[in-house]
Amino acid sequence: MPDFVIPPPPVVALPVAGGGSFPVRRVFCIGRNYAAHAVEMGGDPNRESPFFFQKNPNNLDPSGEFPYPPHSSDVHHEVELAVALKSGGVNITVGRALDHVWGYAPSLDMTRRDLQNEAKKLGRPWEISKAFERSGPIGLLQAAAQVGHLDRGRIELKVNGEVRQAGDINQMIWKVPEMIAYLSEYFELAPGDIILSGTPSGVGPVSRGDRMEVSIEGLQGFAVKVV
Repeated sequence: MPDFVIPPPPVVALPVAGGGSFPVRRVFCIGRNYAAHAVEMGGDPNRESPFFFQKNPNNLDPSGEFPYPPHSSDVHHEVELAVALKSGGVNITVGRALDHVWGYAPSLDMTRRDLQNEAKKLGRPWEISKAFERSGPIGLLQAAAQVGHLDRGRIELKVNGEVRQAGDINQMIWKVPEMIAYLSEYFELAPGDIILSGTPSGVGPVSRGDRMEVSIEGLQGFAVKVV
């Protein structure tokens, strides 16, 4: 065993429907992957090359609570389909990409929008707005062997019972197999990698005390309280 000079950090793991845990290695997030959301964020709705940023593994949080972060007064919800990989590699073909998927979960990419907008103006990275503590609320992972590979189905977010975001995952500009193939050209993907696959239009702010309800057709939904 290695002789660690400090205690090693715990393995980040997500709960799985039916029992067990899924260890998380890395978290890749695609930006502007639904045309209507690209428009509302000032982007081009056409099929431009995909771009990705990262969250940290321990940003993913299944607790059902989202602590409102410091240094922001404009924190937005972004509902997304999370894709969990069971294997990886480089230069994965689109046709074989789904062979590497273990399962799926509904999730949120919470964003300090004011800090993100400032970073964009200055040409700086987004991590301060995206990769903060508990910025990735997530539901139960469900195995593709049980739920199938999701290529269509309603994706929805309610805040205090009001629908804020709604769309269909077949509206993704870059589909799940294409995201996996593209990422594998630039990174060596591996078991435990997670991909957050983008959000439909309707992103907006939340406040302390709000209750967010996340649902994706074919998966078990979840709720998150802003505290």
